[in-house]
Amino acid sequence: MKKKAKFQTPKSPLQIKKSRQHSFICSTFYCLCTCVMMSLLASQPVFAATTLWQKANEIMKDVYGQIVLISTIAAIVTASVALLMMNFSRSGKTVDESRAWLKRICITWVVLNGLGFIMAYVTPFFSDGKWTG
Repeated sequence: MKKKAKFQTPKSPLQIKKSRQHSFICSTFYCLCTCVMMSLLASQPVFAATTLWQKANEIMKDVYGQIVLISTIAAIVTASVALLMMNFSRSGKTVDESRAWLKRICITWVVLNGLGFIMAYVTPFFSDGKWTG
């Protein structure tokens, strides 16, 4: 016994529009889920590597190293200029100003490197808010 083919009525434009909206929503949801899953799979090793604080500490040490490098070069150049002005000047006022600038340059350089010393050698004694020395 063969079944009779059911007569299908043609779809109205409203039914076609709803069908397209439904298909668009489903495909959009599928793409969204796929993108989220792929990003989670791709980023897993990054999250497992280090914590936020370890990475921030690493970045701050790098930035501080660059600052010390640049300040050392600037201090050497400006101290050289101050020493040249002090040695080859005929005016007592210029010699006094050069000596004052040389003193400021040395103090600033010592302070910048002192901060690095404190961060590198003193702060580990106070880890977790307790003296560990």
